[in-house]
Amino acid sequence: MIPRLLQIEKLLKPQKVLIIYGARRVGKTTLLKNFLSETKLKYRLDSGDNIRVQRIFDTQDFNLILEYAEGYDLIAIDEAQYIKNIGMGLKILVDNNPDLKIIATGSSSFDLQQKVGEPLTGRKRTFILYPFSLKELRSKYNKQELKDKLEEFLIYGMYPEIIITKNKKEKVEFLKELVDSYLLKDVLNLERIKGARQIYDLLKLLSFQIGSEVSLNELATQIGMDVKTVNRYLDILEKAFVIKRIGAFSRNLRKEITSKSKYYFYDVGIRNAIISHFNPLEDRNDVGALFENFIIMERIKINAYKQEFIEYYFWRTYDGQEIDFIEVTNGKIYGYEIKWQDTASYRIPKAWKGSYPDTKVQLINKSNFLKFVLDEE
Repeated sequence: MIPRLLQIEKLLKPQKVLIIYGARRVGKTTLLKNFLSETKLKYRLDSGDNIRVQRIFDTQDFNLILEYAEGYDLIAIDEAQYIKNIGMGLKILVDNNPDLKIIATGSSSFDLQQKVGEPLTGRKRTFILYPFSLKELRSKYNKQELKDKLEEFLIYGMYPEIIITKNKKEKVEFLKELVDSYLLKDVLNLERIKGARQIYDLLKLLSFQIGSEVSLNELATQIGMDVKTVNRYLDILEKAFVIKRIGAFSRNLRKEITSKSKYYFYDVGIRNAIISHFNPLEDRNDVGALFENFIIMERIKINAYKQEFIEYYFWRTYDGQEIDFIEVTNGKIYGYEIKWQDTASYRIPKAWKGSYPDTKVQLINKSNFLKFVLDEE
């Protein structure tokens, strides 16, 4: 078993509901059950798709809900997004059982947020469980092995089932099934989206624009939708842990681009499945984009698990000077240029040096990436 960096025992607090979000099949249920198998707390585990549990919480009946939790130290509800009034029900439990600990997991953050957001204001702690990170795989592989497996990670991604599956054909089948069942069914059904073909076409366009600024107007024109609908679909896909938006960094210099965004995929295996492209790296022309996506998401994972508040950006001027990835934390700015080739040369842009002379910009490539994404000295 590969231990996860998200450790439930350290995150549980009385009078705070622990909510764990994440895409389908990233390991939320496994994480929860592993914790419960070791805890000394007396617990009750239920699933949100249990009709009886749904009925109890739907009633919003204080006595019925309190009776549900009576005698337990911990209540754990997996796939909580299926319960209509889950937020109010959990609020009743928190407010009337000061020592009770509660965990709720959900695959669809936009759906679960709507149900728990307002009722649990000030009463919840939320965390995202990502596909495996290299930091987590460090317990299974040494650094050289991680480097040797980089091509495999860039092609098939980091979902738990991908990591434990040896056969390449089975990896591809898993990813395609995940795209078809989750992206094209669950996401569409949850938001009652009718344009399945359009949202799939949108994802395909984003797949070919990794690392590039995205124009909503261009996307809308290519797909045949209005800009408002494209923007809504992008928001849904981000909240469903499919894509991650990175905005432009600017301190209001006239020559800096501010209006556009870049979109990366939470998992590059999902991206490759969307365009059905699983060729070896030597037969691809998108290796640089894949590597950039992979590195940025690995960095976001490690920072999230460290519970550090960091803002993420890219930087570009109208004359083409750019830095791939910017982190802003505690008032400090850090820049990173990501290049696949370890022989690639890099000079810090003049406009950046002139505008932000006290910041550092580091080149990340396939020779030194491990130190960056493992956050090790």
